[in-house]
Amino acid sequence: MSPRYHIDLFWYDPDGCWIANIPDLQTCSAHGDTPEEALAEVRVAMEEWLEVAQDMGLPIPEPRYHPVRIAA
Repeated sequence: MSPRYHIDLFWYDPDGCWIANIPDLQTCSAHGDTPEEALAEVRVAMEEWLEVAQDMGLPIPEPRYHPVRIAA
């Protein structure tokens, strides 16, 4: 089972697509035409990122990123 990393998901107007980004995994991001597609693609990218890091003997970051919550 993969660690549970925070995923940022947002619309990026200049490229006209949804972006999904995992802040704890440097340069791990993906895009899609829908939010669901971007999330599915970033999950694939995360698995591959973790596999490459493990194969290269690099440390696997612990999930640490937590978005700032603003009280209403």
